[in-house]
Amino acid sequence: MERLVLLNVAGLEEPQRALRILEWLRYLRMMLPVTARAEVKQNQKQLVEQLTLIMMGSPGPPVRQLLAHNLAVVYSAGDTFSVYETIDRCNDLIRSKDDSPSHLPNKLAAVACLGALYQKLGRLLGSTFNDTVTNLLKVLRNAESQGRTEIMLSLDRIVAGLGSSASSCHRDIYKAARSCLTDRSMSVRSATAQCLLALQNEASFMSGSDLESLVSLCFKAFEGSSYDVRLGVSRLLGKVLARAVHGTSPSRQSTRRLSLEDALSLLSTGFLRGNSGFLRGGGDMLRGSSSSTRHVRLGATQAYIIFISTLGGHWLSRNVPGLLTHLLEIVFHQKATQTPVEAACARRCISYILRATLGELLGEKAQLEAAREISEVIKKLMKSVDAVLSDSNMETRFCTTDITASQHALVCALQELGDLILGLGTTAAPLLRDSSFGVLDTVISVVLHPSLSARLAAAWCLRCVVVSLPSLAAPLLDRCTERLIALKSSPEAVSGYSLAAAGLLGSIRLCPLGVPQGKGKVIMSLAEDLLCSANQNSRLSMQRVQAGWILISSLMTLGPAMVQPHLRRLLLLWRSVFPQNPKDLDMERSRGDSFTWQVTLEGRAGAMSAIQSFMSHCGDLVTEEVLQQLLPPLPFAVALLAHLCAIMKELVADLSSPDYPPSGALFLLPSLCHPVDLILLGPSLQESDHRAIEEQFLLSNGIPGGSLEYDPHAIYHMPSEGESVPTPMPPVYTVIQAAASLFGVLLSNMPELQRTQILEQLVESIKQTKGSRQQSVQLAALSALCYFLKHLASNHIDLGPEETRRPCLTLIVGALESRNPWLRCAAVECIARLAHVVSETLYTSSLAQASFDKLKVARDVVARTGHSLALGSLHRYLGGIGSTQHLASCVAVLHSLSQDTTSPEVQTWALHSLSIIIDSSGPLYYVHVEPTLSLLLTALLSTPLSHADVHRSLGRCLSALLNTLGPELQGSGELVACQRNHCLLACSVMQENPDCLVQAQGISCLQQLHMFAPKHVNLSSLVPTLCVHLCSPHLILRRAVLACLRQLAQREAAEVSEHAMTMAKDGHEDLKMDVNMRELGLEGVLLSLLDRENDPQLRQDVKETLFHMQSCTGVSRLSFWLRLHKDILSASADFAAVASVDTTQEEDSEQCCSDSVLTSKKEESSTPSVSPRWHTRVFSMECVSMLVSQCVREGGAHFNVVEAQEMKHKEPDRDFLVLHLQDLVRMSFMAATDHSEQLRLVGLQALLLVIQRFSSVPEPEFPGHLVLEQYQANVLAAVRPAFNSDTHPDVTATACQVCSAWLASGVLKDPSDLYRVQQLLLSSLSKVQMMKETSSVYSESTTTMETLAVLKAWAEVYIAAVERREPEGESGCNPGDGLLSMVQADISTLSQLWLSALQDHALLTLPPECSHQLPSPGGAFYTSETSDAARPHYLTSWAPILHATSLWLSSTGFILADPDEAGSRLSRPVTPTTMGQEHNNREPAKTPEDVNSERFHLILGNILELAIELISVLHRLLLMRESSEIQLLALEVGKQILDAVQEHVQERRRSAEVDDGAEEKEKLPEFGEGHDTGGLVAGHSLVLAALEMCLCILIRQLPQLSPRLSGSIIGRHATKQPLSHDSNLLISASLSILAELPSLCSPEGSVSILPTLLYLVLGVLQHTAGRNPGGRLSLAVTSALQALKAIVSSPMSRVEKSRASWTSLLRSSTSSMLQSWDSDEEKDRIAMLTALTIFLLSANPEVMSEPGLQNASLQRFYSSTDSKDPDEQLKCYRLILSIFQHPAHDVVAPYICELAPRVVRHLSHADSRKPQSQAELLVLQEGVRLLQALIIASEEQNRPPVVSMVFHLLISFLLDENTLCSASSCSRALHDFGLQSLTQFGASHPDQFRHLMGSSTALRSRLEAALRGNQESLKPKPRIVRGGGQGSPSIQLKTNFL
Repeated sequence: MERLVLLNVAGLEEPQRALRILEWLRYLRMMLPVTARAEVKQNQKQLVEQLTLIMMGSPGPPVRQLLAHNLAVVYSAGDTFSVYETIDRCNDLIRSKDDSPSHLPNKLAAVACLGALYQKLGRLLGSTFNDTVTNLLKVLRNAESQGRTEIMLSLDRIVAGLGSSASSCHRDIYKAARSCLTDRSMSVRSATAQCLLALQNEASFMSGSDLESLVSLCFKAFEGSSYDVRLGVSRLLGKVLARAVHGTSPSRQSTRRLSLEDALSLLSTGFLRGNSGFLRGGGDMLRGSSSSTRHVRLGATQAYIIFISTLGGHWLSRNVPGLLTHLLEIVFHQKATQTPVEAACARRCISYILRATLGELLGEKAQLEAAREISEVIKKLMKSVDAVLSDSNMETRFCTTDITASQHALVCALQELGDLILGLGTTAAPLLRDSSFGVLDTVISVVLHPSLSARLAAAWCLRCVVVSLPSLAAPLLDRCTERLIALKSSPEAVSGYSLAAAGLLGSIRLCPLGVPQGKGKVIMSLAEDLLCSANQNSRLSMQRVQAGWILISSLMTLGPAMVQPHLRRLLLLWRSVFPQNPKDLDMERSRGDSFTWQVTLEGRAGAMSAIQSFMSHCGDLVTEEVLQQLLPPLPFAVALLAHLCAIMKELVADLSSPDYPPSGALFLLPSLCHPVDLILLGPSLQESDHRAIEEQFLLSNGIPGGSLEYDPHAIYHMPSEGESVPTPMPPVYTVIQAAASLFGVLLSNMPELQRTQILEQLVESIKQTKGSRQQSVQLAALSALCYFLKHLASNHIDLGPEETRRPCLTLIVGALESRNPWLRCAAVECIARLAHVVSETLYTSSLAQASFDKLKVARDVVARTGHSLALGSLHRYLGGIGSTQHLASCVAVLHSLSQDTTSPEVQTWALHSLSIIIDSSGPLYYVHVEPTLSLLLTALLSTPLSHADVHRSLGRCLSALLNTLGPELQGSGELVACQRNHCLLACSVMQENPDCLVQAQGISCLQQLHMFAPKHVNLSSLVPTLCVHLCSPHLILRRAVLACLRQLAQREAAEVSEHAMTMAKDGHEDLKMDVNMRELGLEGVLLSLLDRENDPQLRQDVKETLFHMQSCTGVSRLSFWLRLHKDILSASADFAAVASVDTTQEEDSEQCCSDSVLTSKKEESSTPSVSPRWHTRVFSMECVSMLVSQCVREGGAHFNVVEAQEMKHKEPDRDFLVLHLQDLVRMSFMAATDHSEQLRLVGLQALLLVIQRFSSVPEPEFPGHLVLEQYQANVLAAVRPAFNSDTHPDVTATACQVCSAWLASGVLKDPSDLYRVQQLLLSSLSKVQMMKETSSVYSESTTTMETLAVLKAWAEVYIAAVERREPEGESGCNPGDGLLSMVQADISTLSQLWLSALQDHALLTLPPECSHQLPSPGGAFYTSETSDAARPHYLTSWAPILHATSLWLSSTGFILADPDEAGSRLSRPVTPTTMGQEHNNREPAKTPEDVNSERFHLILGNILELAIELISVLHRLLLMRESSEIQLLALEVGKQILDAVQEHVQERRRSAEVDDGAEEKEKLPEFGEGHDTGGLVAGHSLVLAALEMCLCILIRQLPQLSPRLSGSIIGRHATKQPLSHDSNLLISASLSILAELPSLCSPEGSVSILPTLLYLVLGVLQHTAGRNPGGRLSLAVTSALQALKAIVSSPMSRVEKSRASWTSLLRSSTSSMLQSWDSDEEKDRIAMLTALTIFLLSANPEVMSEPGLQNASLQRFYSSTDSKDPDEQLKCYRLILSIFQHPAHDVVAPYICELAPRVVRHLSHADSRKPQSQAELLVLQEGVRLLQALIIASEEQNRPPVVSMVFHLLISFLLDENTLCSASSCSRALHDFGLQSLTQFGASHPDQFRHLMGSSTALRSRLEAALRGNQESLKPKPRIVRGGGQGSPSIQLKTNFL
């Protein structure tokens, strides 16, 4: 083990002293826990001395923390004898009277060390804590803020370490903490809240006698608090109240339990009366502008959540009614809703509480019960409203405040009800569909509420219902339209039901299943009716106009398909709203009262909204024609505001005199400033869990907040990211924002002179205002200026001369030095955009120089912050600004400002500006990296932790530096290593910072380091840190953790998992999770996060991390992953009996489910134990499917039971998927039968995957059976619920696929099992047949999808049944017969439906130019309006349907049996118009020839254009698709088309020969393309089309064929590359098509294409006939030779008209081939000889009879016969043999005469040169056969010499008895061949043989010697027995031939 390394602290010198100390302390923290106690004790004295020296050496905050930790660990692992001296030394140091700033760090370090010692050692320190606590409390009174903070943190550790043993000091600590909890320093408040939180665990009086005073103190601490303080104090308040309610006492004394009502009353007191009684500023509440009131309210809101969360989800599920009543009573209270500002704030806070508790703490089952309770509350509220409205006394009716108060409660309740239903998804179906609950009726009743906000909330709730349950969309729309028509005379009904319908229409785009097309027609008609009847009743005019236009606007969200049928009517409506000409405009101005103008303007506003919605959602319909009708009326509407200049005056007036409070302009800030700069304005603008309520304090102070009632048209809009409901701003603010935007657009299009005047007017308007009003006007003016500059830059418009720049700069400079930080940020953005627009180096330099000069002399914070940020912003928009010298100046200035410790704000802004410069400078900043890095480390080590903004800016600078260094960080140089080490140190310091944003930045920086230098990031320390922060309460930190984990999992998933498991097993002290990480690992923790997290980005990071981890470790840890997902899926609850479940039953059931490994194992857990929600189960099921796919890619034993068991026995650690088949089926079954439709869908998809992958796996224990047979009941039970009538169509469609795969798999063999599954498909088939007659609640495209899925399923079953049927004549039982017979029973119905589907697909695949040919009503299964949506469904279904239809037609011989006729009679063939139809006309039976002929005409007939078009389509397909498989199929189809046409042409020729009579039979009729002229016209020639198709393939594979490409780079590269197997196949298929083309032409036409054919075929031969190592010819070469033979032997070459032309062309091609071969020696000469042989033997005799060609050809044969390559000789002999054997002797005679002597001469050398190889032996044998063929080809009188020559040759092959035994294998084989051939040849020519033996004694002697030697070799060898017996040879050779 490594020994501890000590550090000589006294010997260290600056500037490296602090870094060395930090590194050593980090080293100690890592080594001390793993170092032996003996070694620690041995070095303890030196360690304590060194640590004490560090404590006395002014340590910074990071060093202080490490010092305290290490000191405590040293005493904990070593002896504690000297710890009392250390404590006394620390106390003395704290009591020191030295108050100088240099001594303060020593005191703070001593305080930190005391806290760490007591926390670590606890009661081991005895009673010394009394003196320590007394000393700390005494010093606390006079300490400054850093000291007070550190003392409170130390007291926190002391209380936690000592526990109840320090009870004597608890009261004193509590008294001191009371005053610190309201300290002016926010860091002191946070530390005090943390201390009190630890104290309340031990001190019972805090939740007892002092509870009320503590609650009052907490509310007082909320006043003027920061975000961190509110978090800490609210946590304290919530925990204390929860302990009081729970009644648990740490001292085990009986304490009085606080009732729930009293606890909630205490919280509500602070919420409602936050600024009165015990709080300051009571009068501000009435004015609605008290920031302290809002602080208190936000803190109370968070305290509510902590209180409820601490009590837990089980408690909440039992107390939902009481909690609902209490929270809604708060918004009922007058003090919560005195002003619109307070009402909006209260509503938002209550909604936030409900969402954070009911939405996160309850399981799905409890949420259903909570939704029912909310429904009951709404029902009670509506009853009270109805009672008020039914009061006949009009005075009392309108004086009551019940209606006004009820609207806020209803808004909160309805919003939470909608969110609950939205989160539950389809699992809420039992609640919504059960009429006994009446949830939908209750919600719909609110649409008649007198308040608009309540009606909008009800409409939004209905929208959420439809998103969760799409099947309710159509019924709810019908209900709203019916009630709207029936209650047309009620203003509330018209408004409410129209809003509800608009909300429903806006939700349909989120429902893929849609609504029927007819609903749009109903809505459009209703809207028209409302608009037309608006003038009939003045009391209803406003409501009807609003309702009509909002219905039309929401209809646009359904898309072009729904809007297009009504476009003409819409254009007329829009046209009727606006004046059409100036005359109408003048008449309109001269008449009308205020009410008429109000209705008119309301109508035009609605029309504008409808136009905007039309442009946003129906962009495909915006054609030139539509624009021409839309645009003309708009100028007349705008003309009401007079001229453009008047508009600008109005805009300036709006911007300079806004109608909003002074601070209200802050809402412009997020869209005005750069997003990165917003961090300077406070952490509330960053993403957090509390942003929904926190941001309203920062941006909405004085603003009522966003709400639906400010813009009812938002009801059909999509909410912004992170919001559950759209929150449009009040009109007064949206007008300002729109005015600023319009100002920028209009001003950029005005003349430069007018621009200057308007800008000067804007400057003047700012001067005329003062105080806070001036700041608001400045911000509005800067917003308008920023929009103006943005528009100029985006459209590349010049700003203008100096006169125009001057007022812009005046506006900016005035705000750049404003005391308002928001104004300074806005001004900085504007000055950078101004420089960007001007884009002049001198101007930009002048702006930067002005900031330099200002920074040199300015000492105030405002000027220094504004101008320092301006420098960075200029760099952001203009890069390096121009020179590195300028960059150096900026860096120097910002470095100086960053070290100004007297002003943290200046440091923050300067460091932020520096980070911008680093980011924008890129590599130019390399020279400044070292000083900047040193600056950052120094600041990180010295800046107090309370200055969190400075640390955040330091983090941004470090991140920018890492981006600048980039991959350079992985270098090995000394400088790089130093920089890398400093970056790692900085990251570690940031990770230990208490601020969550700084910690997140530290993790992000480590992530960057891991990306650039992964080897230098220590995962063993990083991963535990990430795991600790996974459950952090801060969203920004959790986001950073998950982003880092996602990146780590991409590279080192296994290592990350191992480190996390190691940390869990070691029991990390900071690891506090609800999930058992030891059992589930990091993967289980991440899965549990999916149930708690709502942030979309974070959830996506969790999923991607799990995907990466599973893809990396899924196969190796198969059991772990499957168990993990199985536990999640097993947590599905039963929602069917929700109506009968009370709270006690729910608690019991949840406790029963708590044995899941995903829930906490603690008996008393403060956190809820929530079962995994449906979306988590969906994700888990998707992971299971991915796991199966991973195993499929690996293959092997995963799908073989026997192999898996054997390998499992050999390697127990390995695992295989087939061994978990039972779990796979069970998980799929659980998912497929869940109440969530989404989960059912993925469950069925997983089941389908299991069936497809395991259907062929045999069961080893039962031979002949399959492993899936045992799961038949599970599969059937899983799919059966999907065929219920209330199931979503997409689920039913997937279930049909599962059924078809199950039937086709072959697993089912019993007829009863087949029958049960068939019945499910039959029910769907009957549903398909009735779809035309029944109305659907879904869109027509959804119906099409379901119909095609059913037909596809039946088609796949039919295909499988046909393929599994055994061939005829085989015996035995075939299970496929039973399946086929079941399908045959319904084949008549299915065939009609299949053919209809194919006809629809054919229509939908027509090109756009043929769209007019489509039937107007649509097809059999689609409508014309939904044709675009239906195309994808046909695209995925048509192939199996076509396959099944073709099989069916093939089985019937393309004939449909007429049921009214006898079985032996046949009806006419099937045609596209008669398929499936009845035949009334009887036709006589036809012969099979007639049937075949008609079938042929069915395919092509006489319509040659059809064949040409098909070939053209195939040609286009070849051009567009690169897949070789598709190209081969296309060529195959093309060949079949050509075969059919060729058959047709040949039939016509045969018919013509018969008809012309015997005397003309010798003349071939001239049928085919080309006719008499031979001309082929492109586009009308099938031959040319086929030629183009083949040429496309050949040129693509062999670019050398093209003259253009042969010399190009592509051509030269292609010649060097060998052809792949696919390329050979494609060339072969193309050549086979080319070979058939002459037969399709007339004689003259064949002459026209022959040159091209010969060029292509011989070109392929030339470019592919290379020398192969094995001597084999490639597929392309053999195909070219076959094609050549087919072409040259074509009948057209012998027709009298074309014979001469063919001969000439063939002769020319032969000559060209010979010439090209001479120029390339690398080509295979055998391929050339084969081609020559083809020309010689297959072409006309005249082709090769030309002497020149004969001589050239013979020279090629001579060369091959004389070749030294025996393989070439052998093949050449074989070609010569084919020539010798040719029957036309007159053609080959010249070649025989020339080649025979060459062969004899070569064979004559055999006696002197024996064969040395097998190839040479084969050459000699082939030569003998060649001579024998020559004998047959010779005339009788010429044969004896040749026979004698053969005898001589054969005898020369023989060996005598002396040489035979020692001869080589080849010589012995030649000897055997000679004897055998001599025997056969002698028997054929006995006379010549006797004569030769008698005349030649030498030959006779040689033969006899050979025979004797052969017999000797056959005798057995003595004493050597090899295998067989020693009998005589079985073959006796003749020895006497005479």
